Amino acid sequence: MTDKSEISEKAQMVLKTLVERYIADGTPVASKTLAAQSRLAISSATVRNIMADLEDKGYVSSPHTSAGRVPTALGYRFFVDSLPAMAPLGSQDLLQMRRQLDPDWSTRQLVQSTSSILSEITQMAGLVTIPRRDQVMLRHVEFLSLNANRVLVILVLADHEVQNRIIYTNESYSEIQLREAANYINQSFTGRSLGRIREQLITAMKSDRENLNGLMEATLDVAERAFEQDESNGYVMAGQENLVEISPGQALEDIRNLFKAFSLKGDILHLLDRCLEGQGVQLFIGQESGYELLDECSVVISPYRVDGQLVGVLGVIGPTRMAYSRVIPVVDATARILSAVLGASGPRH
Repeated sequence: MTDKSEISEKAQMVLKTLVERYIADGTPVASKTLAAQSRLAISSATVRNIMADLEDKGYVSSPHTSAGRVPTALGYRFFVDSLPAMAPLGSQDLLQMRRQLDPDWSTRQLVQSTSSILSEITQMAGLVTIPRRDQVMLRHVEFLSLNANRVLVILVLADHEVQNRIIYTNESYSEIQLREAANYINQSFTGRSLGRIREQLITAMKSDRENLNGLMEATLDVAERAFEQDESNGYVMAGQENLVEISPGQALEDIRNLFKAFSLKGDILHLLDRCLEGQGVQLFIGQESGYELLDECSVVISPYRVDGQLVGVLGVIGPTRMAYSRVIPVVDATARILSAVLGASGPRH
């Protein structure tokens, strides 16, 4: 939050007007324009004095090629913090978005479609994290013996998706042993997250290894590998090319750096993971993200849930000069719609 007390009410009005004009036009705003549009009966000379003070405090800057000024990240942050409660999207807009997401699609299809929807609506880069396996709840599990020490794991998750994976166990197990292990897990752990199941199984069984029978040993061996967290899920992004079109005057090197940032999947995923415990829409303007390559960008993020449990985040990356009052409600609505669709009935394969 910015400290409004350090600038006068007149300066606040001028700054808000400047940010609005710059977001709309993308060109430095002159004092004469501000004097005419700030809804204050003040002269251009007074505006110049106010602007000089705002520049000293870091809210605006002066491009070398223009006498006008542009907002800094601090200026944008002041503007966003000053916005009144933003109106949610209308019912027609929500219905149109909802129609683009089919509850019968797989989770990956829904994630890909959602990132495209965010990109199309905002004309920025839309991104959605794939639900983390350790945070998705179990509905049913089956273990099928392959050859040697390989086991096919079939996971039916609470988001109605079916996942298959092959694991390698310490020894070879019979179909009967694997069926008994699956029955034990289904009876004892249905409705719990994969990460929690693995943690509870390992803790309980390792604490009583001396008394483990064949069933428990097989269950522990298989479960340790079957419920390991998959770190490769990552996120899906669409519309990176929109950022070039939004800022055609931006230096080529800045554009290259931006696309380099998109290639650093781990860094962006870490930023998104920081939002997993947050409530509602979160906004990072410029350097607030903590990543130098995103210094000229704003990131608007909101978590989404499956059956009330937080499993991922979605949002957009765009220039700091974005229409925040429009983008924030879009991200908020998209998160709620994806949560609702993922929670709808119907198996996913």
